[in-house]
Amino acid sequence: MPGPLEGLKVVDFSRVLAGPLCARTLADLGADVVKIEPPRPDVSRASFPANNGMSGYYAQQNSGKRNVSIDLNVKNARELVLRLCDEADIVVENFRAGTLKAFGLDYKSLAARNPRLVYVSITGYGQDGPWASRMAYAPTVQAEAGFTHNTMRHFDLTGSARKWADPLSHADVYAGLQATIAVLAAIRKRDVTGHGQYIDVAMMAVLLSINERAHLDLAGVDTGAEPGALGAADGPHFFGPAGEEFVAAQSIVGSNTFPNYLRAMRRMDLLADPRFSTAEMRLQNYDELHALIQSWMLSFRDLATLDAQLDEAKIAMGQIRSLKEVADTDWAKQWGAVHEVSDRRGGSYLIHGYPWHFSDDELGMRAAPALRGEHNEQVFLDAGMSTAEVRKAVDDGILVADASLSVVEAPAVVTGAPEALAN
Repeated sequence: MPGPLEGLKVVDFSRVLAGPLCARTLADLGADVVKIEPPRPDVSRASFPANNGMSGYYAQQNSGKRNVSIDLNVKNARELVLRLCDEADIVVENFRAGTLKAFGLDYKSLAARNPRLVYVSITGYGQDGPWASRMAYAPTVQAEAGFTHNTMRHFDLTGSARKWADPLSHADVYAGLQATIAVLAAIRKRDVTGHGQYIDVAMMAVLLSINERAHLDLAGVDTGAEPGALGAADGPHFFGPAGEEFVAAQSIVGSNTFPNYLRAMRRMDLLADPRFSTAEMRLQNYDELHALIQSWMLSFRDLATLDAQLDEAKIAMGQIRSLKEVADTDWAKQWGAVHEVSDRRGGSYLIHGYPWHFSDDELGMRAAPALRGEHNEQVFLDAGMSTAEVRKAVDDGILVADASLSVVEAPAVVTGAPEALAN
């Protein structure tokens, strides 16, 4: 359905996560996104698990896009891509620095033909500099950027340190979102000047920019305690009356937040306890303080009653849930936080919904992900090619497609495109 970015055309050369997430966000907001995929497909198509040959990982990052599969190694293939880029508003790519220049699809080449183009490249360390040629994946960039160092120590409820492996690709996701922000800013500038521009997004720089602990780490400050002890985002962990595990947002050590716990407990007398009289003493006696608060929490009949008393004392808490449990909450149902998309063979996937609601735009449900090359004909008929020209590109091996296209049950939803040629 139409969205705030209706009318913008995006050519998406990217694969796996950072670039596809940027382009999918633009598609979610209403842009017409055409994903250019080589015959050797986006490796995320092979990710586990898969329903009837469609990877859930691929579906989540590429739903709502049209798909063209082009072999750029075939003579004259570049000319077809140039036709799309000549009419595009935005190009997204996340190859290693310089890769697309070899095909004449770099910003300088494309902007010479289309000066209104906004072109964003996402790499690990940027287009220039001593690390520009390094391979980069989220775990390696997170290690280089100090992100892994800050998440290595996690603490159980007795205060004992344990290793914690973070399964999420923060560097990719944050880079994709920051790229989206930069693209929209450049489009706004283009509306004023009439000229596009090039955007270089480095995952490494993105992780530094979103690190709210940077002032501590750059000053060499090490709290030596639980991440939540001095008020960092990962607050102290507790158990509720029925064994529910939850996180409280406020530090039990900080001088501004410790009294809130005492107010909730009706134990202001603990301010005079020598063990807890200063932040330094509370940090030194952290285990005892944590155990005392935990014991009080277990005295409640249920978590809702405890939550109400914590709320009265201005202490936010959040229950630790699995994503499946979140999807079953009333909040998720009211917001539309989970969408069901077809796997194109009669089954479906559950993926996350949109993070925004608009007063004047109804985004609707996500479209099904496209098969490789599904929109070869549609896209190039849209670009002004004749039926004969499209057929020749297919016959010459420039345009290629998934061999199973002919047995697809439900086509991917596309916008404003003529009917495709018969396969």
